[in-house]
Amino acid sequence: MNKKTFFSTLLLLLHIFSYAEDIKVIHYRHAGPIEIKKPILADSLNINGQKFEIKDLLKTNLSFSLVSESEQILTADTAGYIALPASEQSFDLHLFSFYLNTNQYVKGTLEIFSPGMFEIYVNGKKEGSKTTREESIEKSGSTSINLKMEPYRYEIIIKYLASKEDNCPPVLKTIFKTKENAHIVATTNPEKNYSLYNILNGINFRDISLSPNGKYAIIKYIETFPGGKSVSYTDVMEPASGHLLMHQTGEVKNVSWMPSSNLLYYTRQGMKGKELVTINPENMEENVLSENLPEGYFRFSPDETFLIFSIQEEGPKEKKDIMRVIEPDDRQPGWRNRTFLYRYDLKNGLFEQLIFGHTSTYLNDISTDSQYLLFSTSQRELTSRPFSRGSLYQLNLQTMVIDTIWENQKFLYGAQFSPDAKQLLVQAAAEAFDGIGLNINEGQQSNSYDGQLFIMNLANKKVTPLTKDFDPAIVNATWNKFDNQIYFTAEDKDYQHIFRCNPSSGKITPINTPEEVVSGTSLAENAPILMYYGQSVSNANRLYLYNLKTNKSHILEDLSTERLKNVILGEVHDWNFVSDQGTTITGRYYLPPHFDSAKKYPMIVYYYGGTSPTNRMLESRYSMHLYAALGYVVYTLNPSGTTGFGQEFAARHVNAWGKITADEIIKGTKLFCKEHTFVNPNKIGCIGASYGGFMTQYLQTRTDLFAAAVSHAGISSIASYWGEGYWGYSYSQAASANSYPWNNPELYTKQSPLYNADKIKTPLLLLHGNADTNVPIGESIQMFTALKLLGKTVEFIQVDGENHGITNYDKRIAWNNTIFAWFAKWLKNEPEWWNELYPERNL
Repeated sequence: MNKKTFFSTLLLLLHIFSYAEDIKVIHYRHAGPIEIKKPILADSLNINGQKFEIKDLLKTNLSFSLVSESEQILTADTAGYIALPASEQSFDLHLFSFYLNTNQYVKGTLEIFSPGMFEIYVNGKKEGSKTTREESIEKSGSTSINLKMEPYRYEIIIKYLASKEDNCPPVLKTIFKTKENAHIVATTNPEKNYSLYNILNGINFRDISLSPNGKYAIIKYIETFPGGKSVSYTDVMEPASGHLLMHQTGEVKNVSWMPSSNLLYYTRQGMKGKELVTINPENMEENVLSENLPEGYFRFSPDETFLIFSIQEEGPKEKKDIMRVIEPDDRQPGWRNRTFLYRYDLKNGLFEQLIFGHTSTYLNDISTDSQYLLFSTSQRELTSRPFSRGSLYQLNLQTMVIDTIWENQKFLYGAQFSPDAKQLLVQAAAEAFDGIGLNINEGQQSNSYDGQLFIMNLANKKVTPLTKDFDPAIVNATWNKFDNQIYFTAEDKDYQHIFRCNPSSGKITPINTPEEVVSGTSLAENAPILMYYGQSVSNANRLYLYNLKTNKSHILEDLSTERLKNVILGEVHDWNFVSDQGTTITGRYYLPPHFDSAKKYPMIVYYYGGTSPTNRMLESRYSMHLYAALGYVVYTLNPSGTTGFGQEFAARHVNAWGKITADEIIKGTKLFCKEHTFVNPNKIGCIGASYGGFMTQYLQTRTDLFAAAVSHAGISSIASYWGEGYWGYSYSQAASANSYPWNNPELYTKQSPLYNADKIKTPLLLLHGNADTNVPIGESIQMFTALKLLGKTVEFIQVDGENHGITNYDKRIAWNNTIFAWFAKWLKNEPEWWNELYPERNL
């Protein structure tokens, strides 16, 4: 055996036989004594034929908040024991608590020594007990529980039964033992790192809505409990005073506002059928408007005299065993169904179909005077992008005369009336209206996902682009009746802000909001009041009321306080660099809690999927704070092709499929490491999903920079994705505009990671839901097969029954843990978690 082999073997043996030092619990939070009484024994046996025993007193329920809120801290002696005075009561209970914090996955044994009886709870769940009593400390018995701890905070609570008849007063010692060299801390400090459970569990907003006069508000919530069960409920309140008027969890939770009368409405099942019911928020009186309402989605007319229903009709069905597919979208469930508009008169119950035909009709808007209906239709045109053409019509509901606004136009998404119904606000791509809104360089192809606004004068059909020179990408917009201003939210680089536009001058001004990403908004129809909620890079959702005259906000509800209780987050800093094309590429980085600049940290790089920016939300599927809490520096950037940075920047996404973008990610990562010496340049991982999953795979064909990579629902072959996914060809009309496998085979092959699989050296994890209708699972299957045949390091994890995103509570946890374990294995040299999840099998 040579010297090198000898020392390698010695080090391996030392690792195998080395034991981490036992963790003795020194400090406990304490609550008690809480006196309890022995029950009166009416009979000697219970219904199951069992005698009462003293140990049964341990089953007495007790709120654990008593100890979590206690200020009393007990400190163990040099032998590791804590002791309390002997009980003066016949029986009483004590609660002891502490936390075990670990920065990695670890298995170990928690052993508790005591002469008394006790139960052990881990995160509120009973995991063990001791039901014997001994005479002295020296003769103390013990109970052990095995723990498999993920890198989170675990709360340990011990419920101890004491009695004045005990020969030994309450005494306790706790030790955590593990064979692994993990950094484990036993503490009474409730501080904890951010975890997946902070995202999954707790209360969040579902929807918000202001009454027309702005005096009242509907706030809809969803609360998710550990384990995944959730409940939805609705509050009706006065925002100005904070007074709660109604709290409902039943059918009334679906309340909405009438258009102008400041009354709530909802539907319920009545004796004669479906009822439409109104509620006056001032006195909570109910009134039934209709007793036999048709089924279907409806919208009130502004004058509240009729409803417009969208009724779906089922299309022709094929045989189950053999089916003719008419066109690519015919594979989608329900594609053959059609939707038509009906009017329901609230006075006489008349329910009449407004438009008849083969093509679906979609309600866009109803004029303020309730005289005109704006509806659209869509026709497929598969021979040219974007593979459909839309038409918009104005229907006079009194005369039933139709005026054609436009026919067979491309890239138009929706329209709404101005308050006086003389103009339309149109949301569309820049290519709409023969490209009058384009603002890109010569030779570029516009990114149709970069949303724009236009105004059309209905008298002469003249169209004016509103946002041609405005870089943020439009998300949604409303033409407000009260002040005749247009309000919209837009992707503004990695922020999402609210803006106000004067339709007369075209001037756009931002609404100053304290949150970096505004998710939900509601405008009062007849008052200068705006309500919105959002979150920022280091806080969860908060709800605000904004006065549009004074331009001041005040907070109504802060969900972040409870969702982030005791959570410590690392710092977040912006960091930009200049690309080889001379463009400033913006980004930011997240540091682990208790960051030490003298250390070397592994790093994870994250980038966009689709074309939307990686925004500054705290809570997201790929929350950067989540990875920072696990001890990684996290760097995220918005390279070329991202929307929200202007039309020219977004257009770089089109017909590129990784060109320029990959170079920017590689350059940015290298420059970041060079400027930040606390990053270990040999331990960098990368992760992305959907188009970002494609980018993960493509990057590995271009560089050996990364030590580990994760691709969720990634595209490996641009050609097969183009033809197989429900939306493959329609997404490609934007990403691969006018390029097809037959006229640009080089794009579809040379830019596809699959055709460059032999260049991949990085350990690659492929994750995919096997019910993915967007990016079919075959995209991961074929890359997995290729890398296996090439002898590369690759893992492929399928998530059963999940589509493009993983939504099931338990599967989401397992999916996230798979990612965490993969990075721990390759970036931290900690394979234990991965090996526990996916042990080696010899098949």
